[in-house]
Amino acid sequence: MTSKKKQTVGRYGPRYGRRTKKIIAAIEEKQKQKQICPYCERHTLKRVCAGIWKCKKCGVKFAGGAYFPRSNIAKGE
Repeated sequence: MTSKKKQTVGRYGPRYGRRTKKIIAAIEEKQKQKQICPYCERHTLKRVCAGIWKCKKCGVKFAGGAYFPRSNIAKGE
């Protein structure tokens, strides 16, 4: 009998350890949510691929952080 895999990190199975998968799960959860577009300020921004973001409302496409539209380096933190 197989157990159900939870979250998106279930694809890793027993590999890489619990702590690493917990960190990845937190990043992927935030990454896959719709983000706020810096141009039209609506929750319609979606990640196309690593570093490329596109707003479904205003149609703007721009380069940003790999996981989030604005990285910590761009924010100055």
